[in-house]
Amino acid sequence: MSEPFIRVRELHQRFGDNHVLKGLDLDVYRGETLVLLGGSGAGKSVLLKHLPGLMCPAEGTVTVDGTEISCLNERELGPIRRKVGIMFQGGALFDFMSVGDNVAFPLRESGVTDEKEIGKRVTAALTIVKLDGQESKMPADLSGGMRKRVALARAVVDRPACVLYDEPHAGLDPVTADTIDHMIKCLQEDHGMTNVVVTHEMRSVFHIADRVIFLKDGKIHWEGT
Repeated sequence: MSEPFIRVRELHQRFGDNHVLKGLDLDVYRGETLVLLGGSGAGKSVLLKHLPGLMCPAEGTVTVDGTEISCLNERELGPIRRKVGIMFQGGALFDFMSVGDNVAFPLRESGVTDEKEIGKRVTAALTIVKLDGQESKMPADLSGGMRKRVALARAVVDRPACVLYDEPHAGLDPVTADTIDHMIKCLQEDHGMTNVVVTHEMRSVFHIADRVIFLKDGKIHWEGT
């Protein structure tokens, strides 16, 4: 296989006496959809938060596109986070912002000031998730599935090379969950994005995964197609 886009080596993470990740090694290859499985408390979400530098390892290294990001400061992490988008478990939309402003938030944070360019990229991102023309709506006006799709649009608006998904199917009915699966594969196949998905939804695993990692007791217990 090609050189990994993300490489994790000997990753440890502790919270007090709770040793969550225990020397974990992981490669994420460019252009694949990798699914992370495991029981509650296995360390899936903790691992995911290390990949864009949201958490600093207690021990070990995380390398993204050839750059080691372990414990870089926020300014140094900026260019890396433009390569790695994240869709949080609950969507994490700002309730006081419209759909358009929520999706535009990463662009403005990264220093884009041309409102015409921002509008163009927000429209393109919303088109990908089939929410054309919904810019003026507020999160409270949206269904759970639509909020997830807005969160996905926000994750891809800065055109990252990789998108991370923390439980994208949580709280969704089967039809809406299938829609999210279709969009994940569309991003991979039509836009060349790498996907890393944490989920408990086994039906979705068979729809979207190129490779599966099963975590148990803070380590990789099984890996395969």
